Amino acid sequence: MNAMAPVSSTSTAPATPPGGLRRKLVRLSLAGLLLGGVALGGSWWWSVGRFLEQTENAYVQGDVAMLAFRVDGNVGAIRVADNQRVVRGDVLLELDPALYRARVAQAEASLADATGAIATLAEQLALQGAQVTVNQALLAQAGAEQARASADARRYQGLAAQGWSSRQTEERARADGLKAAAAIGSAEAQLAAARQQMVVLQAQARQAEARRDQAAATLRLAQIDLEQTVLRAPFDGIVGNRAAQLGQYVRPGQNLIAVAPPPERQWVVANFKETQLARFRPGMPVRVTVDALDGLELHGRIDSLAPATGSLFSLLPPENATGNFTKIVQRVPVRVALDAADAARLALLRPGLSVVAEADTRDDPTASRSTFGALGTTLAHVFGGPARAAQP
Repeated sequence: MNAMAPVSSTSTAPATPPGGLRRKLVRLSLAGLLLGGVALGGSWWWSVGRFLEQTENAYVQGDVAMLAFRVDGNVGAIRVADNQRVVRGDVLLELDPALYRARVAQAEASLADATGAIATLAEQLALQGAQVTVNQALLAQAGAEQARASADARRYQGLAAQGWSSRQTEERARADGLKAAAAIGSAEAQLAAARQQMVVLQAQARQAEARRDQAAATLRLAQIDLEQTVLRAPFDGIVGNRAAQLGQYVRPGQNLIAVAPPPERQWVVANFKETQLARFRPGMPVRVTVDALDGLELHGRIDSLAPATGSLFSLLPPENATGNFTKIVQRVPVRVALDAADAARLALLRPGLSVVAEADTRDDPTASRSTFGALGTTLAHVFGGPARAAQP
């Protein structure tokens, strides 16, 4: 019996091990993901990223009013608490008004005295006018007496020449004529003096009116000083930085309290580099991120650009015409108006807070800023550009 050779059950091994295939697929997948990420990132930068200009040199601003009295005195009352909201016209601080009330009373008395002097002069003018009338009548009486005396002198002269009257009578009549002529001169002088006295009284009346006007102006100044003993809020806002203390003596111009504007009247000043401003236009949208409020995002628009760089408005502007000149990129303040639609979140703003401002300088800032939206925009430009250009 012949022995049969054993049959081998071992199969032939594959040419590529399964582990190597998996590694190759993983590499291809990673390469595809990398290329896709690069494509997405590149399309986003091309369509969106290169048009976004950002700066961290930005701050919330507002018209903060530092208030002071225009007169001196002791603080008599403090009507507000720290950080209290006020409206325009609310009383903030008061000075002791006793001294200024006394000055008002003194000015009122001076005005009354000046007004009384005008009334007195008016009566004197009326009296002097009557005296002028009397002197005019006396002049007319003297004129009539002269006419009679002249007629008698002529009559007695004729009678004396004919022997019907004595020379003594003639001389007495001539003397009466001379007396009548002298009486006319006296009456004329008295009338001229009375009229001149009228001129003097009229000048005194004008002086009295000037003194009355001066007294009225002094009274008004005293009343203004009295009004200035009350310090009021110039606009709606929030008070702070109170330095006044009850009973403290303060001088004119001494800063005692501040009023900050309400959030809806605040804005952002973003200091962009000069190399970022090429596409800036008023009305462009700006996103504002507030550092102090966990990255709170607000929206606004470019309101205006400053007329010069910030360095030119500094206390010591740079002088570049020197031998050791070094070129430094300048910054231009850009005012950003915040949207009123964010009013609920604007209540958290305070002047001086740091923010990050990002301006969107695209031609169509309303277009999508997402990665896939940017990819769609890029593809539309690549594949749709020639077709759109061929349209009429």
